[in-house]
Amino acid sequence: MKLIDTKDAVGQVLCHDITQIIKDVKKGPAFRKGHVITEADIDLLLSLGKEHIYVWEKDETMLHEDEAAQILANICMGHNTYQNLPSEGKIEIFSNMDGVLRIDREALMAVNTMDRMMIASRHGDRPIKKGDKIAGTRIIPLVIEKDVMNTVKTRVGNLKIFNVEPYIPKKVGIVTTGNEVMYGRIEDTFTPVVREKVTEYGATILGEKISGDDPEMIISSIRELLDKGAEMIFCTGGMSVDPDDRTPLAIKTVADEVVTYGAPVLPGAMFMLGYIDGEIPIMGLPGCVMYAGRTIFDLVLPRIMTGEKITREIFDSYGEGGLCLGCKVCNFPNCGFGI
Repeated sequence: MKLIDTKDAVGQVLCHDITQIIKDVKKGPAFRKGHVITEADIDLLLSLGKEHIYVWEKDETMLHEDEAAQILANICMGHNTYQNLPSEGKIEIFSNMDGVLRIDREALMAVNTMDRMMIASRHGDRPIKKGDKIAGTRIIPLVIEKDVMNTVKTRVGNLKIFNVEPYIPKKVGIVTTGNEVMYGRIEDTFTPVVREKVTEYGATILGEKISGDDPEMIISSIRELLDKGAEMIFCTGGMSVDPDDRTPLAIKTVADEVVTYGAPVLPGAMFMLGYIDGEIPIMGLPGCVMYAGRTIFDLVLPRIMTGEKITREIFDSYGEGGLCLGCKVCNFPNCGFGI
């Protein structure tokens, strides 16, 4: 850094904070370290007794913290994201739509294993709302070598660390199973819950069928909805291991592939997912979906609604974090459930 005449400081970068004290009114920084001095700042600096100030000595091999932070932001911002303006080497990244946050974790690690810079984010593979903050970046020192930032860009390449995948509007069919519902012995309180959850992500209810416990009747109901153009099927009820619970059998019969029957998640251990013709998801929803605040369904549904094909490995990974604590005030997805 170097000491210069304040009147000659326009366009220079401060190397330290400058404090302003006004009796009974203010004591705090008038200018922060890293501030780029403008013509309008000169009179205030002089009034603070700063006839000379220390500024960053320009070096073509170095970058100011805000310039370097912009490089980090450019690495971060993928589809459907935006940033705020740099300040003190910091830039924040936001979502410009509802969707699911995707994170290239290898690229994020490639940045965070570098010295003198950081990116902190929320967890990926979670539903996110328009305007939500995704991540914050920061360059630690006031200045950093251009070569260091070029190394970061080389490490990450053309990848973007954060992307928000939009929900795909899908036509949904719901099959509610159980003789007790079909014969009107109890009210169907399951279907309204499923309807509410799926429409939150832009789905359209194509049709709803009530079936008894006979597997052939369940299969027939599923196929009728498929013939009408359903792009996703949900079967409610009959998902336990009781002998008269026949929904899993019906799903296994209709699906070409069963990804899982059972998941290391509570509530939701008896969840079932299969695919018809390799692309139409069919799910068996355990009873907890009807009465528990959040379950395996809330972890899987947003991801499927973006078109992601859920694998067995994804289900297995839910074991750590798969225990919902049933908090009195639910903050999902801003909590540890499913992480």
